[in-house]
Amino acid sequence: MAREQSAEAGNNTRHAILKSLKTEGPADAATLARHLRLTAMAVRQHLYELEDQRFVVAEERPVPLGRPAKYWKLTAKADRLFAELSLSLIDAVDRAFGESGIEKVIVARYKNQVATYLQQIAPNLTLKEKLRRLERIRIAEGYMAELVHQKGDIFLLVENHCPICAAAKVCRGFCTTEQDLFRAVLGENVTVERVEHIVAGDRRCAYRISVTREHAK
Repeated sequence: MAREQSAEAGNNTRHAILKSLKTEGPADAATLARHLRLTAMAVRQHLYELEDQRFVVAEERPVPLGRPAKYWKLTAKADRLFAELSLSLIDAVDRAFGESGIEKVIVARYKNQVATYLQQIAPNLTLKEKLRRLERIRIAEGYMAELVHQKGDIFLLVENHCPICAAAKVCRGFCTTEQDLFRAVLGENVTVERVEHIVAGDRRCAYRISVTREHAK
């Protein structure tokens, strides 16, 4: 019994590590240890096991003093695992509560994202400042985002990866709320237009964002 409990605790810890890397992006063992309230040594042991299972890989980053720091990130295999979990969850919600249940999940996710984003994007910032903060948030969430200034008050927010792509392919509502989310946090005077879409077959998702004509100088 004790051995089974220990194995379950280990599995839970490794899942927590994977979830943290998925939501927060690459991190070193010390950062993960603080987040999970474990010792760095314990986290390293789990990371090495996840590395053996090909769920994580390490990359070295230079630091001001001493040897390069080892940062851990998810592999494509781990991304597929999260995609499978997402699809299983959607299927379970659909079976238990039907289409209305899925809609409630989408609405709840949207409201949570708006609240979280608004904590980091103040309404009094300029559009460029808001977009820079939005870019950082989306990078941390795994979207591989980059902001391109086209001209004047026109910007292109590019997302080279979609961590919810598998879910979005079976439930388009997840994609629909992305534009609503950007509009909610950027302000009523901003136009958001999706010009490229991974789910539609494009290589990336891209949003053209600009000040609406009546508000432009």
